Amino acid sequence: MSSPQVPEIHRDRRVAESFGGDAERYDRTRPAYPDALVQRIIAASPGRHLLDAGCGTGIEARQFQAAGCRVLGVEPDARMAEFARGTGVEVEVATLEAWDPAGRRFDAVIAGTAWHWVDPVAGAAKAAQVLRPGGLIAPFHHVFQTPPEVLDALASAYQAVAPDSPVSLSSLRQALDAYQALFDKIADGIRVTGKFSEPEQWQFDWERTYTREEWLDQLPTQGHLNLLPPDKLAQVLDSVGAAIDAMGGSFRMPYATVAVTAKRVSAPKEFRPCGEGGR
Repeated sequence: MSSPQVPEIHRDRRVAESFGGDAERYDRTRPAYPDALVQRIIAASPGRHLLDAGCGTGIEARQFQAAGCRVLGVEPDARMAEFARGTGVEVEVATLEAWDPAGRRFDAVIAGTAWHWVDPVAGAAKAAQVLRPGGLIAPFHHVFQTPPEVLDALASAYQAVAPDSPVSLSSLRQALDAYQALFDKIADGIRVTGKFSEPEQWQFDWERTYTREEWLDQLPTQGHLNLLPPDKLAQVLDSVGAAIDAMGGSFRMPYATVAVTAKRVSAPKEFRPCGEGGR
């Protein structure tokens, strides 16, 4: 059975570059990444000079810095970049596809829950351009499995306040299965360049308990909610808050953090984009 089609959401720059509207909240509420993931990426890389594509407020960049890496972030939202700089992360403002590496080379290219905002082929081609031989491409994403009670309240409230929105929350019900189509698309983009080893998928499972206040604090940072007018957002938060109250005021959220990885081969095939003999 073929994987479902993944929308080309990287083309929606309005949403892609909207998260800086409340960068402090984003940084405060978005979860960090498993230490095991950080250590595995470092171990698989030929050195510790990393490029962080779509670094946002610097959440994963700071984790890799704490583990002894030198990290350069590339971030299209100037507000997010400014926040990240304030936390000690070096950042250049650009999309990865348009960013000028100016001859610089890196040991790994990472992206924390951001590669879906990158063109999968152009992004992989840029990664191949800047990676040293044996360097690692490793975009990774959090997949969270929202409890049905919380998701039902979110879906019904969002439908009530934004009935004409093209956004669908149904994929959240399938969680990892739905995200697999994204991971397959990332892997396909890496393969198309002809400059990497066969992609691998690494998965790290963990859990977190959220209180009502913690989850309602994070919800406005999500892409389908951060553009709602304040009154409509308040309606959504009230509905979700009531569902969490009915669960006892907190809930457990299972997470799977999944990385799609590949090594830069030392003698790559020439990359030919579509229209020049490519597929």
